[in-house]
Amino acid sequence: MPDRVIRPARPTDSAAVNELLEQLGYPQDDLAETAVRIRFWADDPASAVYVADAGGNLLGLVAVHVEPFIQLPGFSGRIVALVVSEHARRQGVAGELMTAAESFAVRHGCVRFEVTSSDYRAEAHKFYQRRGYVNQAGRSSRFILSAS
Repeated sequence: MPDRVIRPARPTDSAAVNELLEQLGYPQDDLAETAVRIRFWADDPASAVYVADAGGNLLGLVAVHVEPFIQLPGFSGRIVALVVSEHARRQGVAGELMTAAESFAVRHGCVRFEVTSSDYRAEAHKFYQRRGYVNQAGRSSRFILSAS
């Protein structure tokens, strides 16, 4: 397998990004819309999307967003998405992607990181806990309102 590099996502990665997002449980069907979203994230200085690229084969992606606290000094880094291709799991890809995302966030003043993960993703929970993330279940709740 070619050497793996972690790099920013590019609009030309849309097809591979769509495949990864589908594996995460978010089917995509519009390459142009995905390219627009990748460009938006690339143009936002508080956001980044990184991919693990092995010779043009995208093995995974992570999206991170930095937001300021109002109640505390500093910023929080939010992992918005993390997915590794089914055929590349348990090879260190997720750890490399998280390191890139966390480094981006630290460079932008983050003093805390957060990630949400569906209850059924037990393996992902173990991964985050191995990285030092603390499960806040039972301590806080997440509420969602969809705009209509």
